[in-house]
Parts: sequence; structure tokens; C-alpha cells
Amino acid sequence: MADLSINLAGISSPNPFWLASAPPTNTGYQVQRAFEAGWGGAVWKTLGDPIINTSSRFAAVSFNGQRVAGFNNIELITDRPLEVNLKEIYETKKRYPNHALVVSLMVEPRQDKWHEIVKKVEAIGVDGLELNFGCPHGMAERGMGAASGQVPELVEKQTYWVKEVARTPVIVKLTPNITDITATAEAAVRGSADAISLINTINSLAGVDLDSWNTIPHVNGKGAHGGYCGPAVKPIALNMVAECARNENINIPISGIGGISNWQDTVEFMLMGATGVQVCTAAMHHGFRIVEDMIDGLNNYLDDKGISSLSEIVGKVVPKYSDWGNLDLNYKIVAQINNDICINCNKCHIACEDTSHQCIDMLKDNSGNSYLTVREEDCVGCNLCSIVCPVEGAIDMVEVATGLPSMNWNQRQEVIQKVSTGAKIK
Repeated sequence: MADLSINLAGISSPNPFWLASAPPTNTGYQVQRAFEAGWGGAVWKTLGDPIINTSSRFAAVSFNGQRVAGFNNIELITDRPLEVNLKEIYETKKRYPNHALVVSLMVEPRQDKWHEIVKKVEAIGVDGLELNFGCPHGMAERGMGAASGQVPELVEKQTYWVKEVARTPVIVKLTPNITDITATAEAAVRGSADAISLINTINSLAGVDLDSWNTIPHVNGKGAHGGYCGPAVKPIALNMVAECARNENINIPISGIGGISNWQDTVEFMLMGATGVQVCTAAMHHGFRIVEDMIDGLNNYLDDKGISSLSEIVGKVVPKYSDWGNLDLNYKIVAQINNDICINCNKCHIACEDTSHQCIDMLKDNSGNSYLTVREEDCVGCNLCSIVCPVEGAIDMVEVATGLPSMNWNQRQEVIQKVSTGAKIK
């Protein structure tokens, strides 16, 4: 079996699976049950002030039979007294010394407030702190959470204030509700953060009830935007992790968050630069024991690949992630239909004819049987036909030789510039 342990900025855990700061980490009872189930670490639900909340709080977005394709919440930070949380954190860490126990914090942007809570939390013995600069609702309206996280100067300043007194590693949790997440990630680095975690939830409204005309969820007939998470946000989170991982100014570890539901998602985030991952919605949907399949799947994957340590895969795909301007414009793939497998549902033909490049013909053979074929010279390799095809293997996207040298947009522009100025082209 491969070594699944991780070390994120000095915080060790027996495996990369941490529960994210959220309802599953609200009490010692929950976190201890999670550790018993196999989770390697947990980020305690955010401590701070004021202790207040609403009813109701959650909503799910279902799609095509999947009950929780997306998840929305308007819940705030912990609604339990600080002293109670500190007591249970102390007891949990004492009972599970080898598991990572990080505590999420959120206070108003004042140096004395940060100093006060950091000293109280670290005094009971924790492995690290996570600064919540991501929660988009409720607390943000009072200048905390995403309201701070959307201003790089505030991220830098508050991280620095925490680092003035912190003795354990400091992770800065970033909001995705910003144009360029690398701007706040770089600010966290300038503030001396030991790591960053991303993404927090995305501004959202889960839906509207067509009968009552109330928002979903609503609080006594009124609604507000909440935070969106779950499988639906994974592509957004993965991109933001990758953007941070390939930025040379962000040279600190990344804890990946956002729609991670299984071991495959975990591998993807780690290949894209995350040292470990945090999970919330999947645990809320299926319970703590999903971590057993995640651990088994990850072990089997690494064994099959002949990889002895999980750390060996971190960031391996980052060099392949670039800007559009660096993509080879002369690389070409085309669709090929396997008519021995095709069931003639014609979904590919409809998709191509209506919304793509009209390159799939419906023909009949000598026996009068219908079949589909692709005019390769007109196919642009968009993948749409293979995406809508319901039969595995019926459509393959295959590389074809163009006879042209590799050239990306940036190189093309250089050639055009040289031609226009009369410079010699090599």
C-alpha cells in the first residue's frame, strides 16, 4: 500500500482527506466520529462573533436524477459559545493526537480581535489555523468573510496580524467571488500565510418555489443569496486551484476544496497542485463513512500506478496548464463513429446539425440500413458528438496529421509582427 500521509505547511495527517469547516465539524462529537470513520483531519467550524443564525438554512439543486448536484446554504459561523468549542477542541485533539485538527476563525478586521482569538485557540493545542475570508453571506455584510476576502489589502493585513502572534501554521481560505483569485492568494503570501485553501462557496440562489413564490431556502418568506458548493462547483474550484498552483508568486501549499466527492476528484485536485483536500457536501449527503471508499480507491490507484507515496503526484499536471495563447493551433482531432456499436439514436447528428458544424451525414448502406459517418474535412474536433453520445465507445475523437508545424497564437502573432515590420523570419 502507498503512503497516503500528507504534510501541509507543517500540519501532518494520516491521509489527505480533511473535513472542511462547515456543519460536519461543528462539535467534538462529530469530529471524533469522523476521525473514527477514517478522516485524516478536520477544520473546525468557524469560531467568531456574533453567535447567531437563521432557520431555514440549506437548499439542494437536483439535476437529472442526482439529488445533490449542487448545494446552497445561508448558515453562518458556529452558533455555540467559544468556551464550549474550545473545551471540545482540546478534548478532541487530546484523544486523536495524530489527526490534523485545524480551527477556522473569523472576526472583524481589527488587529486586537485577531490577536485575542488566535491566542485563545492556540492555548488549547491545535495543529493550525484557517482564516475564513470566504463565507459570502451574513458575516460578509458586517465586513467579515468574503467582504475582507475580496480586498487583497485586507487579506494581506489581517494575515499579517494573525502571523504576529500565531505559533501554528496559518492557512488563508479564499473566496471565489472575485475576478482573479490569484490576486488575493498573492496577498495572503505577502501577509506571510503558510498555506492557502480554496475555494469557499460561490454566491448563489438555489431556486424559487413555483407555488409559494418563495425563494429556496427562505426565512419566513424572505430570501437572501447563499453560498454554493457540491459537485457542480468542482470545475470552478479546480481551475482556481490550478491558477494558483501555476503562479510563481504563490509558492505555498494549497488545500483543495470544492465539489470533491470521491478519490478520483482528490487525485485531480492533487495533480493540479493541492497538497491535500477538504470535503463537506459529499459527507453531508452520504455520511462520514464515504471516506472508506475514498481511502481504498486512492490506495488502489497509487498501487496500480506503481506510486509509493501520495506526495509524488502533487502538481504533476500543473506544467500542462497554460494560457489559451500557448495552445497548438495546428493540432487536430476528428470524430470517428463505430457503427458496430452505434445504436442509431442520432443524438450526435442532431447536436452537430443544430448546434455545431454539420459534419455528420446520415446514409444508408446497400441493404437499406441507416448509418452515420463523419466528414473529417469539415469536423473541427469540438467533442460535442462524443459528449452527447449515450453509448461508451461509439464515437472516438482521434488525432489526425495536418502536415503543419506546431504553432500557437503567441507564435503566430510574432510571425505577423515580423512580416509587418520586414524582420527576418527564422
